[in-house]
Amino acid sequence: MFKLVVRAALSLMMFVSVNQPGFAASLALFTTQQEAQHHCPSDIVVWLNLPSGIYHFQGQRYYGNTKSGAYVCKTEADAAGDRSARNGQ
Repeated sequence: MFKLVVRAALSLMMFVSVNQPGFAASLALFTTQQEAQHHCPSDIVVWLNLPSGIYHFQGQRYYGNTKSGAYVCKTEADAAGDRSARNGQ
């Protein structure tokens, strides 16, 4: 039950964030890696830490493991001004 509530809250947060003025409308946020890969089949899927704008690649420590984040396409994240983690985590 708790996981369902958290997932619903995350989905709502992503919807509200994307629709805020000034937010890069071209950045699509996803709750699963599979959804993101379906959206951008020829791109790399990364985990974006939403508050910091730093993304992590699969296999890195924080990939899918931050409190407030989403799976996104790397090209869209770069276009929105986000960047990769500098320390490889």
